[in-house]
Amino acid sequence: MSEAASTRVALAKNTTTRKTARRSPGSSAGTTALLTSLTPLLHEWLPRQRWFAGKGQPVTGFSLVAATEILPLDASTTGPGLLHLLVRAHQPSRTPQSHDDCYQLLLGVRTTLPPRLAGALIGQVADGPLAGRTLYEGLHDPRVADLLLERFRNPGSLGHLRFERAAPIPPGLAPRVLDTEQSNSSLVYGDAYILKIFRRVFPGINPDLELPLALAREGCGRVPAPVAWFEAETPEPLTLGVLQPFLRGAQDGWRLALAALAKGDDFVPEAHALGRATAEVHTALATALPTPTLARERTGHLVAGMIERLECAAQAVPALVPYVPGLRAAFDAVAALGRTGKGWAAQRVHGDLHLGQTLRGEDGFWSLIDFEGEPARPLPERRSPQPTVRDVAGMLRSFDYAARSHQPWNPEWAARCRAAYCEGYARAAGTDPRGEPELLRAHETDKAVYEVLYEARHRPDWLPVPMAAIHRLASTTA
Repeated sequence: MSEAASTRVALAKNTTTRKTARRSPGSSAGTTALLTSLTPLLHEWLPRQRWFAGKGQPVTGFSLVAATEILPLDASTTGPGLLHLLVRAHQPSRTPQSHDDCYQLLLGVRTTLPPRLAGALIGQVADGPLAGRTLYEGLHDPRVADLLLERFRNPGSLGHLRFERAAPIPPGLAPRVLDTEQSNSSLVYGDAYILKIFRRVFPGINPDLELPLALAREGCGRVPAPVAWFEAETPEPLTLGVLQPFLRGAQDGWRLALAALAKGDDFVPEAHALGRATAEVHTALATALPTPTLARERTGHLVAGMIERLECAAQAVPALVPYVPGLRAAFDAVAALGRTGKGWAAQRVHGDLHLGQTLRGEDGFWSLIDFEGEPARPLPERRSPQPTVRDVAGMLRSFDYAARSHQPWNPEWAARCRAAYCEGYARAAGTDPRGEPELLRAHETDKAVYEVLYEARHRPDWLPVPMAAIHRLASTTA
């Protein structure tokens, strides 16, 4: 019997013995002992993961939010078992508003780890319900990955988990892990579907499920529609993962832009098409979801957030300090318009749009992906309506990044792309984002400030890229 077939047999067996499964380590009776036994391994392993958001701060402890045995491992089998955990990592408070982060872990359990899974090793459990067993990152195990797909094919509830499906899913799709993501993890099944696993999870529906579902209802083909998803039924619902069609053969906009620069080619037609695609998504979102107006109070709140982020960034990056007055002027201009009664339309947007969040198919059709928003920002903020120029500003900054990452720097290339993108947007939306210059400049400034802080913390060699934009934006507003 093949590994995939044996996994499906185990799944069927597990479906008939859920009461037994809930009395084992994942049950309420065993959660304290389970977490205690896993804590030494998690202390060592979790902070090293790329998606762990609390780097630079010690982990002082863990608490278990929920535990479910998706595939139990009894004493008579060698494995694999699959343990799903929602674990809260306790760390010293980074800001007065910060909270301990909750992480989703899918842990494989075996008596002996095959050599092919050596790179996924977490460690051997010393005591507790899993004493003597080997713990590893389950997503790297094809048998575990196949089991997850079977759960989507046969939706329903298991422990704290609930699996939903919107369309039929064929069996027998070979899984592989994508190693390119930072804040999440993804599996590709047979080049037909991609499963995004959210690692850092928040109460409430994730925008990367909510918005593609809304766009699918509107018939917008610019975003792959969710095929299936799963959630946790804790005191507050948590979105855990989304299965979507995999756009085989598609290339992301960032790589395409860099390739064009390397060849000395223009990117104007692509930028124009991207503007059109963005406008079509915005139009569909405005139809599907509420569109409030940013009046005086809401405008003041928007500007206050921008000013607060600028002040925090200036404290962390001294090179930003001389530019603060000029940058602040961009935000003050929006506040002044708000006080005169000027209002702006707001709606749900992508929230973190850049060239890397776009895909061009082999037929030249552009799609937008990854609607999670900026993972570092609170989920309520990411789900709040925003002016559409927030997405536009993100893409404009991305063209600048592409041009700056190529030597010699080609500012005219970026300028042409920025103009073409806005023109393509205007052609589809009927309104040019450059028609609200104060609002667009404020959002581009806010994005550049965010980039300065990010690069200073994570990629100091890239700091000159956003600092060049800071110099331009501060001079413009001054």
